[in-house]
Amino acid sequence: MNSHTTRCFDAMRHADTQQLRDSYILEDLFNINELQLVYTDLDRAIVGSAVPTDTPLTLKAGDQLRSDYFCQRRELGVINFGNKGSITVDGTSYPLEKLECLYVGKGSQTISFQSENGEAPAQFYLLSYPAHTSYPTAHAKIEDANKLELGSPEESNERHLYQYIHENGLQSCQLVMGFTVLQSGSVWNTMPPHTHDRRSEVYCYFDIAENHQVAHFMGKPQETRVLWMQEKHAVLSPSWSIHSGAGTGSYSFAWGMGGENQRFDDMDGFAITELR
Repeated sequence: MNSHTTRCFDAMRHADTQQLRDSYILEDLFNINELQLVYTDLDRAIVGSAVPTDTPLTLKAGDQLRSDYFCQRRELGVINFGNKGSITVDGTSYPLEKLECLYVGKGSQTISFQSENGEAPAQFYLLSYPAHTSYPTAHAKIEDANKLELGSPEESNERHLYQYIHENGLQSCQLVMGFTVLQSGSVWNTMPPHTHDRRSEVYCYFDIAENHQVAHFMGKPQETRVLWMQEKHAVLSPSWSIHSGAGTGSYSFAWGMGGENQRFDDMDGFAITELR
């Protein structure tokens, strides 16, 4: 497990492009036949991936957590970006099609990931936060998600947001998780932008068309920076930063939050005209 430290706002002001990328972007996820974990300083989130081929990949705690198993003091959310696979939790197997979600509760001891077809593997995206209450492990399909239709074609930000792990969905201690799909002809996500003073957030962009990218905007509303994102890059968003983006082509992204509460509407919005 690797460690990752972000920059405070004052340090961000003086960082060049590469320093910003090193601080906020996780580029090297989703390698074939590898399970990767990155421990961040944002509310102790762990961001990771598992791309099994013919052999299952088992989730280990590693030395950094100093625990007997990964979910001894943690909960885990997983969304499958790839082909059909399954996740086995303490002997129970949960099949996951593309874009389906699994919540794994605190206290789950043995967790492994497997693809149905090693030549067309599943691509599991992992997000974990500390947990102090146990909730049942649970699987959700797309039709189980709470679907929100946001934005409009006129403002180029029509998008469908799917809530999986949230107050009225899969129950968790603090993790909130889902994904968003931009509709045809729309490019802007999370616009107008907002911040979360009581939570950090992680985006992972996926289904970006070949030879296209997404411009991800971060920073305080009056002092923004842009980071160019490619397929399956994840970006860390501190509580003081907006998190918004515009793509040169179609794309989707998984989002997840952890912090003091699970209220989806606990945010401070900003008018587009306030941005600098």
